[in-house]
Formats: sequence, structure tokens, C-alpha cells
Amino acid sequence: MKKKIEFASHPANLWLVRHCVRQFLQDHSFTSREIDLMVLGVDEACTNIIRHAYHLAEDQLICLSLESYQQGVRFRLRDYGEGFDGTRYTSRSLDSPRPGGLGMHLIRHAFDHVHYLMKRKGTLLVLTKFQGKTSAVAASTALAG
Repeated sequence: MKKKIEFASHPANLWLVRHCVRQFLQDHSFTSREIDLMVLGVDEACTNIIRHAYHLAEDQLICLSLESYQQGVRFRLRDYGEGFDGTRYTSRSLDSPRPGGLGMHLIRHAFDHVHYLMKRKGTLLVLTKFQGKTSAVAASTALAG
């Protein structure tokens, strides 16, 4: 199954994105916690696009494709703003008391694979979650908690 939605980079549109992602995931055998984390992860990725790629411009295009396949689900987020090289970014320590900077950690916690592809204009973010598999970050957090 594959679905695609396109929306303007206005923060008010994020409720629709969250709703669409949650509805899409209801047809899969993920736990409610995994679904909540993925919804939050996609929301955070969209927020990062609005904030960093489009510098809070509210009229820019964001494309989200939602794909199911036998092993799990894949979300592709495409923007046409300032590019972002996710391979050059590391999440900050969770022990750091300063605000902000936790979005990448949250996204990597929600998905098994997070891949950024720089395009001529903008970025394609590919988020993959396998069914029946807990991500390494989630597993280590569960063991520590």
C-alpha cells in the first residue's frame, strides 16, 4: 500500500500529518507505543523542515509518501528548501541540560533506519521501521529504563 500527501509548510498542517500517519499505521502490527513514536518522529521531521529548510516560511511544499511492504513501513519526506546532510549531524547528549537539539534523537529512536539524501534542491528523508523489530536505540533505552 502506498499513499502520498502534499501540504504547505504551515505548522497548522501538522495535525493532518499526524492524523494521516496514525491512520496509515493502524493497519499494521505495530504496538501503540511504536505507533506513537513514529507519529512523533514524522511530526518532528516535518517541524525540522519548516524550521530549518524553509526558515519558518508557511507556503512551501512538503511531500510525504507512506509505504507498506512485507517487512514494515517507510516514510519519505521531501522538501525543496535549504539542504541538510544528516550524516554530518550527531545527536547531542541527553545529559546536556540545554533546550533543543533532541529532534534527531527522537527521530532515530522511532525508526530503525534514518537516511538523508541531498538533492539538487532540498532533501529527501527516508524513515524505515521494521515490523516485529525493536530499534537498537529503543532496545537499549528499554533495557536501561
